[in-house]
Amino acid sequence: YLLSLGVTKTKTRVKFFNSEHIKCSKSIVVFGCGTPAVKPDTNRIVNGEDARPHSWPWQISLQVKHGSRYHHTCGGTLVGPRWVLTAGHCIWPGDVYRVVLGEHDMSVQEGTEQIRDILRIIVHPAWDIEHVANGNDLALLKLDKSPILNDSVGVACLPAAGEILAHETPCFITGWGNLYSNVTDSSAFRTWFKRYLLIDREEHSVCSSSGWWGTTVKSTMVCAGGDVVSGCNGDSGGPLNCLGQDGRWYLQGVTSFVSSLVCNELKKPTVFTRTSAFTEWLSEVN
Repeated sequence: YLLSLGVTKTKTRVKFFNSEHIKCSKSIVVFGCGTPAVKPDTNRIVNGEDARPHSWPWQISLQVKHGSRYHHTCGGTLVGPRWVLTAGHCIWPGDVYRVVLGEHDMSVQEGTEQIRDILRIIVHPAWDIEHVANGNDLALLKLDKSPILNDSVGVACLPAAGEILAHETPCFITGWGNLYSNVTDSSAFRTWFKRYLLIDREEHSVCSSSGWWGTTVKSTMVCAGGDVVSGCNGDSGGPLNCLGQDGRWYLQGVTSFVSSLVCNELKKPTVFTRTSAFTEWLSEVN
């Protein structure tokens, strides 16, 4: 649906995610969750392509402060007016972070960026950096103020509780991560332009079998890729974008881990935290 919002002095809180009225630009038509104003290119991609600017408007850049400057460290997804969902392993105690929304080309100021400080960080209570394979690799970031929804900044939809995608459901990884591991050619990095990659979801029974990820993969995880197509360094925390039957884009997974040996390894698909397994936790946080 289209949500037409004007300038208002009040906010009406309806729900934690996806349906709370938020600040918007005057005379701007704001799309509902998972409906970008700029349609993404959904052709099959090998090794990634530059995304159509602002076609994945819920993707954010999580940046960590080093000295006096901030640097991209992980991806994340805007799931509510003041909430970003990312991976738990992206957060380290003592570090200072910020969120940049409306970003595409990190090498220039495009005028679409919105920078927000983080008011509160909530790492899933069962996440343990020493035992990554146990799962629960999630963190919620509460922004200091709501972003302005427009053609460059939007909200992703969250799936229904317990929803399991069909095998070979086409999904897209987006982010600014590397294209390959252990490379020296700067053209092989996704440092500046947001890129996207079409991958197919693998059955859990396949992904958790011997020769694939085995028992490392739990039922609260989802695998995608495995045919020498996967995410890579820098994609962590970013979304697994899957098109729903209603034509909206859903955040079906949060990028958790890939092979420690090499990116794009055969039978080692990207492993995501399955968001539909954590809807209760997400709804309880406020």
